[in-house]
Amino acid sequence: MARIGIIGSEGRMGQALARAIAAKGETMSGGIDKGGDALALARVSDVLVDFSSPHALEANLDAAAEAGIPIVVGTTGLEERHHFLCDSAANNTAVLQTGNTSLGVTLLAWLVREAAARLGDDWDIEIVETHHRMKVDAPSGTALLLGQAAAQGRGVDLTAVSERGRDGITGARQPGAIGFASLRGGTAPGDHTVNLFGDHERIALSHLAEDRMIFAAGAVKAAQWLIGKPAGRYAMGEVLGL
Repeated sequence: MARIGIIGSEGRMGQALARAIAAKGETMSGGIDKGGDALALARVSDVLVDFSSPHALEANLDAAAEAGIPIVVGTTGLEERHHFLCDSAANNTAVLQTGNTSLGVTLLAWLVREAAARLGDDWDIEIVETHHRMKVDAPSGTALLLGQAAAQGRGVDLTAVSERGRDGITGARQPGAIGFASLRGGTAPGDHTVNLFGDHERIALSHLAEDRMIFAAGAVKAAQWLIGKPAGRYAMGEVLGL
């Protein structure tokens, strides 16, 4: 049985992870939260799963690298410097970082990439995401993941074509732009729709999360897959062989 350590164990995702680990027949080696000893947890684990905070990411990556075990990073709200930290840690251990551990979302991102690659940039792409009222970052990590998939399909840099927070007299939509809209309310665990608007036709590719356990189950599958992998940066698509 794999020994899986949870960083952020008292949060909603951490509690869901504990249930998913048991359901998969694996062992939860322990869990820590703010102020906990990540290195001590890493030394008794075969893999770490981090759903804590961007502020704690560097220490968690360092702990995984020092203990010589892989780490799955599902923490959202990451900035460019956090991705640099993941790249640096990947020189010494296996790091799988993703904005969403759902297997359904992983497949959706692949479909979005394929659609964007095959349809011209005269098709307008708009991503709409809905989350519970307590979510603190926007757009969601999943929306950005889907936006990145669309940008990769088109062979462009997402930061150069992203449009967010439209308000007032914004002018016409820019050709080739990838737009984002964020809705917040209630207890919605996460809904995402990628709209592709052509002339006189539309395509909508959607994923609706009905229970937080889908993210936990996907994270456990990723953790199982990552054990034994050489140092490097990995993505959820590889878990599904995409």
